[in-house]
Amino acid sequence: MSPKAIVEVWGNTVDVFKRHKIPLAEKAIETLVETDTLTPLLQELNAIVGSSTDTCIEGG
Repeated sequence: MSPKAIVEVWGNTVDVFKRHKIPLAEKAIETLVETDTLTPLLQELNAIVGSSTDTCIEGG
């Protein structure tokens, strides 16, 4: 998903993107951040929206 799409669905994630200086672009998030940053960023986003590996499917 793109940062823009994520914020449209989960508005409370906007601060995470601002803090990490990630633009609210329409490009896929993995194209906007370094590979070593992606996993911790996704974990932070998932924590904010109350998601986990129990509620998410891989790649989705």
